[in-house]
Amino acid sequence: MAIDHFMLLALAGGLLAAWLAAPLGVFVVWQRQAYFGETLAHSALLGIGLGLMLQLNLTLAIVITSFLIVFGLHSLRRNAQLASDTLLGILAHGALATGLVVLSLQGNIQLDILGYLFGDILSIHPSDLIWMLVIGLLLIGFFSRHWHDLLNLTLNSELAQVEGVDVKRLQLQMALLLALVIAVAMKIVGVLLITSLLILPAASARRLARTPEQMLGYSFILATISVLIGLTLSYYADLPSGPAIVVSALGLFLLLLFKKQT
Repeated sequence: MAIDHFMLLALAGGLLAAWLAAPLGVFVVWQRQAYFGETLAHSALLGIGLGLMLQLNLTLAIVITSFLIVFGLHSLRRNAQLASDTLLGILAHGALATGLVVLSLQGNIQLDILGYLFGDILSIHPSDLIWMLVIGLLLIGFFSRHWHDLLNLTLNSELAQVEGVDVKRLQLQMALLLALVIAVAMKIVGVLLITSLLILPAASARRLARTPEQMLGYSFILATISVLIGLTLSYYADLPSGPAIVVSALGLFLLLLFKKQT
C-alpha cells in the first residue's frame, strides 16, 4: 500500500512538473531563451542556501531568489553595457558559486545536495502538488490572455510593440512564471536538469508540428510520455528519477530527429 501511495505521488508530481514546463518550454525554444532558463535554475541553489541560512521554507526562498535574479537581469539589461548572453553567464555562474559558498557555511545542517542537483522523488510532498496546481492556474490564465501577444513577440518584438503589446512587461511576466515553474519542478529533475525538461519536449514537438498550437499540444504529449517512461525505468531499474526522465525525453528527441532525416 505504501508503494502504491509513493508511486501515485511521484507520478502526480512528475506529470504536473512536465505540464507546467511544456507551454513555457515552447516559447523558450522559439525565443532561444535556453540560457535564461539555465540561469534561473542555477539561482535555485542560491535560494536553497539563503533559505537554510534564514530558516525559510526552501521553495519560498527559491522563488524569492529567482524573482530577484529576474528583476536584476531586467535592470542590468537597461543599464549595463553588456550583451545579454554575457549578463546571463555572469548571473548563472555567480549565483551557482555563491549558492555553493552559502551552503558550505551551513556546517551543522544535513542536506542532500545531490537530491537538489539531480532531483529526488522521495522529497515530494502533497504541499508541492498544491504549489504546482496554483502555478498551473496562473499559467492557464496567462496564456489564455496573452497567447497571440506572445506569438507576435516571438515573430517580431518591434512589430509587436508597434501593435500595442507591452513587450517589456510581457517578457517580465513570462520570466517570473518561468522562475516559479523552475522552483517547484526542481524536486523532480533537479537544478542541473530542469532546463532539459523545458527544452527537450518542445524541441521534439517542433519536429512534428505545423502550427504553434500543434507544437504546444505535442509538447504536452511528449512531456507526459517522458515522465511515464522515466518513472517506469526509475522504479524497475532502480535509476535516479530525474535523470531517467530527462534521458527518456532525449531518447524521444533523437528518435524523432533520425526519423525526420530518413
